[in-house]
Amino acid sequence: MPTTRIVNRPISTPIGSLLAGVTEPVDPSESPAMCLLEFASRIGLASEKQDLSRLFACRVEAANEFETATPATDLLDEVERQLGEYFAGGRRRFDLPLDLRGTAHQKRVWSELLKIPFGETISYGQLAERVGSSPRAVGGANGSNRVPIVVPCHRVIAADGSLGGFGGGLPVKQHLLELEGSLRTGLQTI
Repeated sequence: MPTTRIVNRPISTPIGSLLAGVTEPVDPSESPAMCLLEFASRIGLASEKQDLSRLFACRVEAANEFETATPATDLLDEVERQLGEYFAGGRRRFDLPLDLRGTAHQKRVWSELLKIPFGETISYGQLAERVGSSPRAVGGANGSNRVPIVVPCHRVIAADGSLGGFGGGLPVKQHLLELEGSLRTGLQTI
């Protein structure tokens, strides 16, 4: 779907500020979709926005640059609402339209991530088996996920039960897994 621009907004959460981005289609009869949910403090965020601009062949607006009510800003409101419900313990699954751009392998991995139920974890090896790949390759695809939490890459852990990696940092990954009940609160995993 051709996109006019990507509209984004910072959202405050218990794990810090997240930057949510949604597409605004050229054709007004098409609906916007979420394409970004990233930690505002992430070191590579500027480069990630450049990648999005290239992948979608459009401009990425500065945060809150364009707040006139549009279907894209309505979707940002919905993203914020659903994240609030999730962090309050009232949402186990997100119901948001997604536009995930990447390689065929990345898309297979991200699709499989969406199948991991709330409150459960799988290992990188198990994920690799599901997509016919290697643990290292699925780890790379996880690291390229531009919509963490919604596409729950935090639910993938190392085979020995340790947390593995996470773009938002291991304390945030631990917090998310504790919130979902897949780690006991206070478990020393980091």
